Amino acid sequence: MVRVKICGITRVEDALAAAQAGADAIGLVFYSSSPRAVTPRQALDIIDALPPFVTTVGLFVDAEAAEIQAILSQVPLDMLQFHGDEPDSFCQQFKLPYLKAVRVRPGDDLNALAAQWPGAAGILLDSYKPGVPGGTGETFDWTMIPDQRNWSLVLAGGLESGNIRQAINDVSPWAVDVSGGVEIAKGIKDLEKINAFIQEVKRV
Repeated sequence: MVRVKICGITRVEDALAAAQAGADAIGLVFYSSSPRAVTPRQALDIIDALPPFVTTVGLFVDAEAAEIQAILSQVPLDMLQFHGDEPDSFCQQFKLPYLKAVRVRPGDDLNALAAQWPGAAGILLDSYKPGVPGGTGETFDWTMIPDQRNWSLVLAGGLESGNIRQAINDVSPWAVDVSGGVEIAKGIKDLEKINAFIQEVKRV
């Protein structure tokens, strides 16, 4: 079973909808430039409302260690997700499992890139768009993903209910990560789109 993360959650009702639809994880964005950013207070309200066994993931982009520690002192996150230029040593210092996002460009050797973060629980592959650290809403060339890999693949970038079956069949990811593909507006999720997306994942 491919796991599903619904990222960019900003409202309690959207978190509950994701959990009820069968999401394995939700993503909370702690990056002020993002239209999906949340404050620690918002994040805490969302986490407090969640039922058991839904993993909470905090997303950061080149944040200072002190800023991350300050958020962790207020918000009980299960996992971290790094979308900037953070090296493995930086990511590991918080003593939580982490995902490292890699924005895929033509010609990238993805096995070599993944090897730069040996401590990562998984490597999240997203589309490259200059100046945008994630949430582009665009797919990339999935044929670049190696069949032989010794790291857990989390696939992101332009996923939605219409293409998720092909994505899973093509690259066999451990998990998939969706944000814009289940929204009616940036940061506002659509219950029907969430349900359709997760149902398609389960059908594969």
